[in-house]
Amino acid sequence: MSRFDQQIIRAVQGRNPLIYLHTSEESRVTDRLRPLAPHCFQGGSMTTWSCVRGLEPAVEGVDTRDPVAALQQITAHPRRGFWVMKDLSDFMNDPKVVRALREAYFAFSRDYQSAVVLISPVAGMPESLEKELCYVELDTPSSEELMERVLEIEKQFPGSALPADLKPQIILALRGLTMTEVSHILYRVLSSGTVREKVLEEIFAEKGMLAKKSGFLEFIPLKFDTSVVGGLENVKSWAGKRKDLFNQEAVNSGMPIPKGVLVMGVSGCGKSLLAKAIAGLWHVPLFRLNMSMVFSGQYGSPETAFRRALQTIESLAPAVLWIDEMESSLSIPKEAATPQSMIFSEFLTWMQEKPPLIFVAATANRIEMLPAEVIRKGRFDQVFFCDLPDTDERAQIFKIHLERNFGDSKIFDINRLLACTNGWSGAEIEQAIIATRIDARQLGRPATTDDIWLQTHNMVPLSKTMAEQVKVIRDWAFKRATPASIKKEA
Repeated sequence: MSRFDQQIIRAVQGRNPLIYLHTSEESRVTDRLRPLAPHCFQGGSMTTWSCVRGLEPAVEGVDTRDPVAALQQITAHPRRGFWVMKDLSDFMNDPKVVRALREAYFAFSRDYQSAVVLISPVAGMPESLEKELCYVELDTPSSEELMERVLEIEKQFPGSALPADLKPQIILALRGLTMTEVSHILYRVLSSGTVREKVLEEIFAEKGMLAKKSGFLEFIPLKFDTSVVGGLENVKSWAGKRKDLFNQEAVNSGMPIPKGVLVMGVSGCGKSLLAKAIAGLWHVPLFRLNMSMVFSGQYGSPETAFRRALQTIESLAPAVLWIDEMESSLSIPKEAATPQSMIFSEFLTWMQEKPPLIFVAATANRIEMLPAEVIRKGRFDQVFFCDLPDTDERAQIFKIHLERNFGDSKIFDINRLLACTNGWSGAEIEQAIIATRIDARQLGRPATTDDIWLQTHNMVPLSKTMAEQVKVIRDWAFKRATPASIKKEA
């Protein structure tokens, strides 16, 4: 039995005449309540109401499109079962509607044979009836419901069946969407004929649009996985081992689900790249939390906006939540009771109690600015330190970017380039290669090793520009964080 069914049965067992159901999925509610009605009310049925069609089944000789008239009809002529009111929440500012509901409450309390169910997409209940209403939430569709809908729609497109090997990923990706949104995506994908290439892309794009509505969550397209990350083998290995644990089956079996990872280190050494790569490896949508928008005041107080952001990401699960430069937004200021300190407290509590299929990928340049409460075990699974790449890692980075920009890395002398880039970060190597590609295009000739060598001599790496700051970061991380790279024996 689903959680929704249990909530409805408990509400009936408690003899609640008025049930406030927070959801936008009217058809799904009626589909779920119809079989429950005879079970809850001994052979009862379900009657629906809307402001356009009135009560259905219709009452002969009575116009029940007016909400007050409909409620008076329900109170005067009760019948066993559920009275599902689809639009009533929009009329709650009318005192006559409130009074009619209260009279129905008292009448049904004396002779409990039925319950009035108010469906509303708005979470907040009307204050005037807060004590009389029993609040119920409709969960997002379960994996079983999603699979049933997938098979139902798939039958309508016999020539465009979903790939069997992708179905577990598809069901996982569809979690968090309403059944209506799921249907739209499946129809769009199956009717296009390019199922394998588009199905996950369409699902993630739909979730991206939902996140965009919030204003402070940005959907990041999944363009690669950990295979295109040079070095950082410890993080890649850690993420690979947990790939099969981030799904509903692992949750149901009681396995510990990955909670999050905090990656700190020298700027330009791949922290943000790892957040994107982990999401790509796990085939889970990635959303970046824009803390500047949270503090902007455009969406109410920062505390309210931050809470809404967390609620939004929960509704989109499974997902990876990326918090960039965490020390800038979630460190504790010296002044007490500031919005930042309250957001910090909210975040700590949420990290401890959040749903299992939300993974937090946080990055920080100066982890010493973060309080100990953030980095203790139980909130993040692991804290990694990204140092400047060693020779082998720089060779991998050169190969990745040379092939990406020029198609072939073998035409360049990588060993020569390694000799002139000691102490360089991956981002600096990438920029040197990009600058070379631009210059070669302007000159109208192929790029050479000499061109890249010249670029490296025209750039000063961060390890020299900010040598003192880099030394502080590396000294702090020594023996305090797990190295992101495999340490080479001396």
